[in-house]
Amino acid sequence: MDQDDAFEDGGGFDADDWSRLTPFVGAVATLDDVQARRAIFALGETDDPRPLAMDLPQPLIWWDDDGEKAAVAVQAETHIGPDGETMEVLGVVLPDGEGVVVLLEDVDLVDDTDPTWRDLVTRAVDPSAADD
Repeated sequence: MDQDDAFEDGGGFDADDWSRLTPFVGAVATLDDVQARRAIFALGETDDPRPLAMDLPQPLIWWDDDGEKAAVAVQAETHIGPDGETMEVLGVVLPDGEGVVVLLEDVDLVDDTDPTWRDLVTRAVDPSAADD
């Protein structure tokens, strides 16, 4: 599936078709990449940006302020921020197709057989499944 097809269907995924998501690998994303919908993010005002060596796409559980969410990482980079700290940054896709930027330290990498990840995906795709 090419990138345009992924966005025509909303870019989301379910627990069985997540691997079709197209990763952005081998380079640091630019604003042009984001605008062309090849990448989730392009960071400015950082130093020494590099691709982060990571198999992509990668299922994960993201821990945000509202609890845990299933996602799939499709972009991974390291950047040195203005404070001199190294940041490992991921561009992730949520089941509804929304792209989000998260820090690697805020996620648990899992495989697609993880029962918690599968349940979170199912509930995100079909909220009525939470009542089952």
